[in-house]
Amino acid sequence: MKALIALLLWLVTLPALASNVHQLTIDGPIGPASADYLVNGLEQAADEHAAAVILRLDTPGGLDQAMRDIVQAILASPIPVVSYVSPSGARAASAGTYILYASHVAAMAPGTNLGAATPVKVGGGLPGQPDSESTPERETEGDQEAGSAAAEKSASERKMINDAVAYIRSLAELRARNADWAERAVRESVSLSAQSAREQEVIDLVAASTPALLEQLASRLSGVDAQTAIADHPPDWRHELLATITNPNVAYILLLVGMYGLIFELANPGALVPGVIGGISLLLALFALQALPINIAGLGLVALGILFMLAEALVPSFGALGVGGVLAFGLGSLLLFDTEGPGFELSMLLVAGVSAASLVIFLGTATLALRAFQRRGVAGLAHMQGAEGEVIRTDPDLRVRVEGEDWHATTQSPLAPGDRVTITQIDGLTLKVKP
Repeated sequence: MKALIALLLWLVTLPALASNVHQLTIDGPIGPASADYLVNGLEQAADEHAAAVILRLDTPGGLDQAMRDIVQAILASPIPVVSYVSPSGARAASAGTYILYASHVAAMAPGTNLGAATPVKVGGGLPGQPDSESTPERETEGDQEAGSAAAEKSASERKMINDAVAYIRSLAELRARNADWAERAVRESVSLSAQSAREQEVIDLVAASTPALLEQLASRLSGVDAQTAIADHPPDWRHELLATITNPNVAYILLLVGMYGLIFELANPGALVPGVIGGISLLLALFALQALPINIAGLGLVALGILFMLAEALVPSFGALGVGGVLAFGLGSLLLFDTEGPGFELSMLLVAGVSAASLVIFLGTATLALRAFQRRGVAGLAHMQGAEGEVIRTDPDLRVRVEGEDWHATTQSPLAPGDRVTITQIDGLTLKVKP
């Protein structure tokens, strides 16, 4: 009986004990979704006692913080992580280079490349690039202020580059890879092909396919050989959704939809649909913003612009609040995202188009409101203000005919029957007129 129970337990635990390799995939810019996906994937692989994790990599780079989260997860992983740049034509540029250096085994397929790891501040050009206008030979006394600003900018760029160099050299030394080339990849943005990277000891292996990679890993990792089963774990719908909404352009559009949805709902209470769509979009946008690096000043201007535009829908100001809100929102949009990687830039064309369209809408609305305010009434006594009439008699009292009706009138000017008059004021049932 005991032998039977032991056999059953062995059969139940056999799948968990079987050697297998988990395969994760990063295809595109590295951001919060990529980091969350990889961290969860490594935890699952450790829980299931996988022999190793193969990370298929094809990325142009991405956000610095997301890259560091991935590197920390790889360094803390209890099981080996094999970063594999594939298929042919793929790349591990910028942040991808740091991930390769952090991995236990770095491999590439023929026809791939890595490098260009210089940290780039979006909108600021390449850090470390000399400014020809601020060199001592060309600097004049009138350029001292500009030279000081350039020097401050250069200092901040140097700090960023030196930090990146120290970071990637530490990874290279940890994995016994070419640290000098890693420094050049940061300082000079150099790149290497797969074969050149292998020759210069930047990576460990060059493999044309996953089975070929497994064969070469057999001599490096225990429990891995050509017959090892590969369990593919692609990003699920949650990570796909997170990757979509954390794109700065998508997050910005969601913010716009949410803002205008609330404006239309407040301007037309009871419409419901704009409010529902706007509320959902605004919550998704806020979730995306908390996952992205944002500039506080830009966020403050965006919030101020939204408040001004909401106030325009509630407090008629003939466009003053609306136009001011659009300008604040546009300026805030330019400063909103403090991103540093390719694939996470906010489109300036999108910001300019939205700001111009919003400005036209609010200016048009303000113009129509002003015209409506200045237009003479069409009903009641108010519509008679400024109307013309004809004098019927002047004795014993002044009577004028306006729109087929006879009215008692008063005036400060001499009039005669048949004269044309204009109504200047209405006092009860008496009109005040002038010639």
